[in-house]
Amino acid sequence: MLYIVRHGQTAQNLAQVLQGRSDYPLNEAGLRQAHEAARLLRSEGIFFDHVFSSPLIRAVQTAEILAPGRSPTLDNRLIEMDYGPYEGTDLNHLPQEILTFFSDFVHNPAPEGMEQLSSVVQRAGSFLDEVRNLPGNILISTHAIAMKGILEYCTPESKGSYWSKYIGNCEVYTAENREGRIGIPTPFTAAG
Repeated sequence: MLYIVRHGQTAQNLAQVLQGRSDYPLNEAGLRQAHEAARLLRSEGIFFDHVFSSPLIRAVQTAEILAPGRSPTLDNRLIEMDYGPYEGTDLNHLPQEILTFFSDFVHNPAPEGMEQLSSVVQRAGSFLDEVRNLPGNILISTHAIAMKGILEYCTPESKGSYWSKYIGNCEVYTAENREGRIGIPTPFTAAG
């Protein structure tokens, strides 16, 4: 099984700014979120045979909490979207070109200087193609847009529907991974 998680909250998430590739650690709430996600996974008997993470500290911390005692393999393809000159922009006061992009990700290209969503999907796909044949449970700790790129790659028939979907901090999606075939990802929910 694949377990794809968005990192826990950071000060930048709380301040509602485009964090992108800025390297901020988890704040207290983010640490609690990661520990709660770890508790839920363990309560279902889920442990990880392979652990991968974006190299940014917030994703690494989340992976280390969800898979204690395992050192995550860092992979740049799991890093957040490059927001370029818009990194650090207040989400409550976005420039018009970002508002236009966010209003319809499927039909509006990212503004100049930002990474295009097709690039996010391409690097997500490249990563998944390398890990899909690994046996056992695989944890992937990443970021909101990068995670959406993974979900889009796994579900091409979604036609971009994941781009506008909200994915909260420490939200986990799972997908079957059998004989190199990745199934449709679904939100993780504890059975109890």
